[in-house]
Amino acid sequence: MNLQKATSRELISLGCEFSTKLEAINYLVDKLDAAGKLSSRDEYYRAVLERESLSETGIDMGMAVPHGKSKAVREAAFAVATVRTPIKNWESIVPGNEVTIIFLLAIPESEAKSTHLELLSELMTRVSNPDYLERLKASKTAEELYRNLEGGTAEAEKNRTYAKTIVAVTACPAGIAHTYMAAEALVKGGEELGVKVYVEKQGANGVEDRHTAQMLRDADAAVFAADVAVKDSERFDHLPVYKTKVAAPIKDAKGVIRGALEKAGREGKGNYVGTDAGNAAAAGEKASVGSEIKQAVLTGVSYIIPIIVAGGMINAFAVLIAQGFGLQELYNMDNSWLWLFRKMGGNTLGTLMIPMLAAYMAYSLGDKTALAPGFAAGIAANLINGGFLCGMLGGLVAGYAVRFLRKAVPAKGVFAGFVSFWVYPVFSTLIVGIVMFFLLGKPVAWLNQSLIGLLSAMSGSNAALLGAIIGIMVSFDLGGPVNKAAYTFCVGAMAEGILMPYAAFASIKMVSAFAVTMSTLGFKKYFTKEEQEAGMSTWILGLAGITEGAIPVMMADPVRVIFSLCAGSAVTGAIVAMCNIGLDVPGAGIFSMFLLKDGMGGMGNALIWFFAAVLGAVISTVILVALKKMKYDKSMRK
Repeated sequence: MNLQKATSRELISLGCEFSTKLEAINYLVDKLDAAGKLSSRDEYYRAVLERESLSETGIDMGMAVPHGKSKAVREAAFAVATVRTPIKNWESIVPGNEVTIIFLLAIPESEAKSTHLELLSELMTRVSNPDYLERLKASKTAEELYRNLEGGTAEAEKNRTYAKTIVAVTACPAGIAHTYMAAEALVKGGEELGVKVYVEKQGANGVEDRHTAQMLRDADAAVFAADVAVKDSERFDHLPVYKTKVAAPIKDAKGVIRGALEKAGREGKGNYVGTDAGNAAAAGEKASVGSEIKQAVLTGVSYIIPIIVAGGMINAFAVLIAQGFGLQELYNMDNSWLWLFRKMGGNTLGTLMIPMLAAYMAYSLGDKTALAPGFAAGIAANLINGGFLCGMLGGLVAGYAVRFLRKAVPAKGVFAGFVSFWVYPVFSTLIVGIVMFFLLGKPVAWLNQSLIGLLSAMSGSNAALLGAIIGIMVSFDLGGPVNKAAYTFCVGAMAEGILMPYAAFASIKMVSAFAVTMSTLGFKKYFTKEEQEAGMSTWILGLAGITEGAIPVMMADPVRVIFSLCAGSAVTGAIVAMCNIGLDVPGAGIFSMFLLKDGMGGMGNALIWFFAAVLGAVISTVILVALKKMKYDKSMRK
């Protein structure tokens, strides 16, 4: 905002003498009235006095900013007066502030939530720079002060050099007052020390002033002034990070900055390579809707994995105890200890999974503000039996609803807290309810039920095709987006009572691990020393259901390895699917073979399920070794 547009040379007075605060205010009100800015001098004067009765308008560094909002103001303006003899009795935020410069703001009542905040914010930002404020005070004429309101500010900033640069994050539990106070204190403290500080606020309105890739690359150190977890903290992995409470910079910003620089001196910094999370935002790019939705789905899935694993393992624990010790009666007895564990595991999966998915998809799009409507969307999906598809739809609706409300109703000024903590969650939840219950929820629920019916009807060659497709997806990128898509589909089907896909998924996860171990240890001359070392432990990870152990071998020769692993995995998936083996306990690894359902039952299921994985691994090994041999023989002929 251009401050010169809100005042004029006639509204600037230098070297005034005022014995009291009221005398100064009266003088400046007269100036505004004489300049034609007021329709009623007395009405505006009463508005200023009413504001004075609410809290201090004296600030610090000899400055006071009285202001009034009234219908009597024709257009937004401010008058300025410098004072020769300081006014010592002006109530101020900082005790002992002796006022030597006064800014009187006049705001039309209709612009109270826009112009007022913009003008006040711009003025406070400028005068927080001691050099700027002193330049105003030192002005010899009204013309000079008028020029200094804008002139030289940008030029001085442009020409100023800084010895060090710090990127900081401020965040408090409420995300309002302390977050912004700490940010302002760090910037001001950095200016005084000759250190450039860029501050990212992670508050009630999400991430504001997000650090760009260039800022992160150029920084010497990072400061986390936060009482809550910092979002996307991996962006700062290359920097020495100084962690402290959000209140610390408010009390001693210079001390925090010095602490960060001392840590940087001891530890040094690494190379900034960027991360997958937030790269587009860090580069200042706007992600496409498709990319946002993909990221939201992956975020939701990543957050429900611990829920699925924990719930599944607790269920497995209860089943194994009941079967191993003949405690079926206790397993089915209401409120027995084994029944309680069974219910805890089951409710973790059945009750929490879809609301968690929806909530963290919404969180990916709308930050913390979107969690409440996101959870509500998941609950709505459960109420209408909408399953995974409805949960995903609800998460997207919640996230984009919060974004819409932020644009339509910005959280600014004295009502920022109310808007952030009441308007956004309440109205976004209402939007979610309307969409889920009356518009899209039931059609998507019907689609979900139709998909369940289609899966239930699959048998024989149809089921084998589905199993083969799952196998290819699981081993295509070993834990990447394609693998996660297969995982989401299988868990969603399991949540709806279709148990075959997850049984195939669990068996396929062992194929890549077993194949890499067989290949690298059985045919060493075709693999590097590093690949052989990776293969020694990969089979153990496979037993735990972890595919990522095979990634080093895949990265060294992606085309041959991916083709080989996908071929064997497709066979494994087809076998498990054709035998209609089911599994309703996710995340159990090799122990899944004791929890299988349907199919041949009992030991038959276990043997087929495990040896399908072994057969797939053998096929992958044969293909991979053959391809590696061709490559090896070709290199030897050269």
